[in-house]
Order: sequence, then structure tokens, then C-alpha cells
Amino acid sequence: MLTNAGGELAALAAAALWAIASVVYGFVGNHIPPLGLNSLKGIVAIALLIFTILVTGESLPTSTPTPIFLLCLSGVIGISWGDTAFMGALNYLGPRRVLLIGTLSPPITAILSIIWLGESLNIRAWCGIIITILGVAWVITEPLPSSNNHPPTHLWRGIGLGLLAAITNAIATVIARVAFTTGSISSLWAALFRLSAAQLILFGWLWFPKGQAQALPHTSSKPSWRVIFAACFGAFCGTYLGIWLQQTAIKFTAAGIASTLLQTSPLFVIPIAICIGEKVSWRGMAGVMIAIIGIGLLFFD
Repeated sequence: MLTNAGGELAALAAAALWAIASVVYGFVGNHIPPLGLNSLKGIVAIALLIFTILVTGESLPTSTPTPIFLLCLSGVIGISWGDTAFMGALNYLGPRRVLLIGTLSPPITAILSIIWLGESLNIRAWCGIIITILGVAWVITEPLPSSNNHPPTHLWRGIGLGLLAAITNAIATVIARVAFTTGSISSLWAALFRLSAAQLILFGWLWFPKGQAQALPHTSSKPSWRVIFAACFGAFCGTYLGIWLQQTAIKFTAAGIASTLLQTSPLFVIPIAICIGEKVSWRGMAGVMIAIIGIGLLFFD
């Protein structure tokens, strides 16, 4: 029987938006380092969230301090640490390898949610998670026509950063789920709390000389308006809308299922690739079909 699939649909919408943002950040990342890009997208998204709250008139949540603290902690772990690690891993490994490592996040999330939250997933849900991960992995492990050979040091640094991103993403998802189960907070305010806490940590990081070196452009020339506009557009899609929908997904569905669907961004990259004139192989299409079967299982109880 089909479940009330609001959380699942929100997760898929977030994944689609992150796919768009990842393509944009692939361009912007050549001009702005990971820490600087993470800070910039956070500032843009916070401004948009505050504007949305003012327009909608959504009142400040009357919750106990604990859920708000947990959401802030989730933002620090998942956004300030996890997103910076993810963007750093992209520079070393490229998107396909990093996204492959990211498929470790859903099973970690499911296991942690069982331990910390007492959530239980039935056999069909576990099958859906496994099939979806296999479909995503089948897509992103396809050999590319041309790939850069990185030195071994870069390879291990990239793997380490990718693993850090996957683990922090899983922990942050479970902590946010705990916050939603213990308090009454809207997804909009949850996104604002998470991003604001993460941004404070990033600002603190920027006070240190090493942090400033990781945030400033690699060249003396300033990023062009085209680069800045692209970064803002990526922040609108991937951070403002994406994290808002992510929190909606975590609030309304099990953490393991939400995490799995949120990792399906590579599937949405395929139609984007077709639109910009790239060829998509039979393997890519087969991986999408496998993942769609797994996603379908997650929509049924």
C-alpha cells in the first residue's frame, strides 16, 4: 500500500536540486576554494530563509531548548564539517568517486537510527535501500572517457575527506531526526537553525590564517560576476531549497529511507547531461532503472 509519501517526495526533490547545484559548483569550485564556497552559499541561503520566514509570517517555534540545540549541532556536523569535507574531496577525486563514497551514508544512517532512535525498517524497506544504493553505485562507477590521474597522496586525502563527509552526513541526519521527534519545529526554522550554527563555525574558522588561505581564491584575481552569480544560484537550489526539503524529508520519514533518497542526486545528473548534449550509455540508463525499482519499494509500506 502506498504510504503518505510527503517525506519521500521531499527527499527526491532535494536530491534533484542538489544535482543541479553540483553541476554549478563543479564550475564555481575552479575559482573559489571549498571553505570560501561553503561560507558563501551559507550566507545566501540564510538570507533567503529569513526572507521566507518574514514573508510567510511563520512564528518562532515554542520548543524546549534541546531540539533547537540538536538541530544546531546537526548543522555544525553536517554542513560546516561535512559539506567542507565533501567539496574538498571533489577537488581530489572528482564527483563520481566522491558520490560513490557517499553511498555509505544511507546504511550508516539506518544503523545509527536503529541504535539511537529505535526505528525499525521492514524487509521491503531494507531491500529498497540496498537496490537504490546499487543503482546509484552502478551509475557513478562507470568509467569516464577521460580521467585525471592524481598522485597517491591526493587519492588518500580525497578518500579520507569523502569518508568524513559520508559519516558526518549520517550522524547529522540522525541528530536532526532526534530533534524532530522530541520537539515541534517546522522544516523552515530547522533549516535556518542548522545553517546559522554551521555559519558561525565557518566564520570562526575564517579567523585563523590557515582558514583564510583555504577560503580565498587561489589566484590574485577576484572571481568574476559570472562566478559569483553561479555560486548564488547554486546556493538557492542546493542550500536554500535543498536543505529546506531535506529537513522536511527527515521530519516526515524514517532516517534511513530519507538518507537513501537524498543520495540519489547522481540519477538526476543524467537528464542534465542529456540536456547539455552529453551521451548517456546503456549502463547509466540501467543504473537509473535499478535505482527507480529500489525507490519504488521505499514508497510502499
